[in-house]
Amino acid sequence: MGLVGMPNVGKTTLFSALSRVEAEVSNYPFCTIDRNQAVVPVPDPRLETLADIFGQEKRTPTTIEFIDIAGLVRGASEGQGLGNQFLGHIRQVDAIAHVLRCFEQADVAHVESTVDPLRDLELVEVELALADLATVERRMKRTGERRHQAPEEYEAENEVLAELAEGLRRGEPVRRAELPDEAQPLVRELFLLTAKPVLWIANVAEADLAGGSPLADQVRARAEAQGIPCLTVCAKLEADLADLPEEEAAEFIEELELPASGLDQVIEESYRLLDLITFFTAVGAEARAWTLRRGGTAEEAAGKIHTDMAKGFIKAEVGAFDELAKAGSWQALKDAGRVRLHGRDYVVQDGDVLIIRFSS
Repeated sequence: MGLVGMPNVGKTTLFSALSRVEAEVSNYPFCTIDRNQAVVPVPDPRLETLADIFGQEKRTPTTIEFIDIAGLVRGASEGQGLGNQFLGHIRQVDAIAHVLRCFEQADVAHVESTVDPLRDLELVEVELALADLATVERRMKRTGERRHQAPEEYEAENEVLAELAEGLRRGEPVRRAELPDEAQPLVRELFLLTAKPVLWIANVAEADLAGGSPLADQVRARAEAQGIPCLTVCAKLEADLADLPEEEAAEFIEELELPASGLDQVIEESYRLLDLITFFTAVGAEARAWTLRRGGTAEEAAGKIHTDMAKGFIKAEVGAFDELAKAGSWQALKDAGRVRLHGRDYVVQDGDVLIIRFSS
């Protein structure tokens, strides 16, 4: 996940809370120049339950990587500010968490002079669309030259590119374009910024978490209209909570009457946005959570654990976590006939507990 947004909106404060590592934060633009990276565990209470069932001490969660990317300003698509660096970094991420400033704070400068999250949102989206349009137009030029030599081979590609360019000129992100399945490989090849799935994060003052924020309400309304997931967090509060022991932080969240940690919500929503599922193994002294793309097979899951397992795959014993938790043990689940044997093409479901049988 790439954390993006304009300078001084709270990206790096949120990143520091997520990573529990203090990244440089300041009240002037472009404090973040080189991107910050952190691998963050994905909270999942199922892992603790699984470890208790199998009597294991070691619990290893799955993870997600967050990258704090330098702030974007007006004209970034033409190289203004750290535009080229920003755009290069964002091309490398799988999805975008767009942090929007919804708090007033006189001692924290805003590059546009006033706090207006919808204006900031539109500014960033326009810059990304302009960068994508330049990419598409370069490809159209190359495709047009080749189409003269092999019209049948490049005609379809030219039509897709023309449709993309038309939408981008209207300011519409590629992710909202209704393209045929056969066009998707071309879109992936171009690494288009507006094709990436996006999450909006309204960063509010602590007082606005309970009382509500008119600015955050505007962001949520726009998100609902466009079908984009949106979270409200206070990055400064989350950074303060990250410095506390886990039990104290949980007590503080309860005192504030918050439904859950804002960080946990960001991590979990990011995981969903990336279309990932979690499967589990419980071998030896370790219960472990693993990440797999939704729709992934048992053979692919085996490869996540070890390449030799995928190469020598024979069968997978599969039990659903919910059923295992009710049964109380793997043997009880087997005795109830709820442990299934599947081949390499089985599509793994979120929460599956796997035992891979393979030949070495």
